[in-house]
Amino acid sequence: MRKQLSINDTEQQIEPKKGMAIQELIVVEGKNDAQAIRRAFGPVDVIWTEGFGLTEEKLNLIAEMAVRRGVIVCTDPDFAGQKIRERILRRVPNARQVFLSRACAYNEKGDDLGLENVSPEEIRKAFAKVLGEKSLSPGTASKAQSDGEISMQDLLEHGLVGQAGSAGKRRALGKILGIGDTNAKQFLYRVNRFGLRKREFLEALASLPPENEEENKPI
Repeated sequence: MRKQLSINDTEQQIEPKKGMAIQELIVVEGKNDAQAIRRAFGPVDVIWTEGFGLTEEKLNLIAEMAVRRGVIVCTDPDFAGQKIRERILRRVPNARQVFLSRACAYNEKGDDLGLENVSPEEIRKAFAKVLGEKSLSPGTASKAQSDGEISMQDLLEHGLVGQAGSAGKRRALGKILGIGDTNAKQFLYRVNRFGLRKREFLEALASLPPENEEENKPI
């Protein structure tokens, strides 16, 4: 259940639940939990903590996303889940919290307790208790992202892809923007999902130290 951290796991494509769009980042414990969330809501953004493997780097990313878009914490209804939730809330006290009933979180055999066992209907019911109409309205996230969205062409024009020094430049810019060190595709995904606008993007670029000509040669 807990293999690695990911914001946009694309191994399994799931059709979105019509009429529901969640802008916030959802924090769960494991990969199977993320899949359960997407069965309920479609391809929303989910990050998993690898259980107690929650590092400072991951906490910093969650905290940054809380500022940019908001965060919803939904952990397993057990002792471990509560401890993980408490640690996140110490760093992100304004995070929204979704609580699941233990009764609906057991598997059919009754020997495993976790979010991954909860039905899509029960997950939606639990989220409905903390999400208002604004968060669940159709296209809320899409509208926010389309306003001043950054494109791959922007990355090309500013030397963030396709040049010898592109990886280093992305790494430096990612540190300034708080989105981590990623490849070009994930960089583009994160700047838009973090709600960054071109003005912020260009200001961050302007703050980078000058590059030498060797780093700017195409590869």
